[in-house]
Amino acid sequence: MLNNSPITATQKWLVSFVIAHNICPFASHVHDSGSIRYETVVSRNMEDSLQALMAECRYLDAHPATATTLLIFSRSWVDFDDFLDMLAIAEQLLVDQGYEGIYQLASFHPNYCFANSEPDDPGNFTNRSPYPMLHIIREKDIEKALSSYKNPELIPERNIQLLRKIGLEKLREQFAVYFLE
Repeated sequence: MLNNSPITATQKWLVSFVIAHNICPFASHVHDSGSIRYETVVSRNMEDSLQALMAECRYLDAHPATATTLLIFSRSWVDFDDFLDMLAIAEQLLVDQGYEGIYQLASFHPNYCFANSEPDDPGNFTNRSPYPMLHIIREKDIEKALSSYKNPELIPERNIQLLRKIGLEKLREQFAVYFLE
């Protein structure tokens, strides 16, 4: 039976993949402190997606105890190229709305593929997730976390090497569980 909750699937992915493999060495802290907000966007159009992003920025403005939001697009942005188009507009919207330097977006997608990478490269799983999503992060929190982490610039390469060692088939098996009850 398929899991009907994008939030549940995302929470499973965060714990059993991102935190378990230490893909983001800072995720465990915000997860354990309960300061992650999960929001789902069910609309399939650009305007609603961007309005949801702005609503989350305003929410974070008003709730400093919430460290970050995972904005999950449960029914839209299935096509990765369309998702990238929306991401580019979303990043420009942050600038236009005065959020440059305040919030940063990290992007995740079930079919994430880095430029100059083959779609089946296990390294792409560093940014693959059960659903398309935007991770809205406070820039001051990023700066603080990076200042206390030795060689943060090595994180992406370490992740790619780890995921290539795990292998494509094993990663696909791990991802399949996020949709099972």
